Amino acid sequence: MSQNYEALVKAISDCQDDVQKAEAGNKAATSRVRKSMQEVKALAQELRKEMLELRDSGGAQG
Repeated sequence: MSQNYEALVKAISDCQDDVQKAEAGNKAATSRVRKSMQEVKALAQELRKEMLELRDSGGAQG
């Protein structure tokens, strides 16, 4: 599987505890979640580019 996809899944999984803490009112956790979401956004963009390159190179069947 794509390294970008694996990194995206890991980043989301890693911030799960902070999301729960933020929902419980921990303000420091909200900052950590926002920072994590910026990383998720960047990883998602990289995965999108990777998929476009795969499509354009003819590597994807379908």
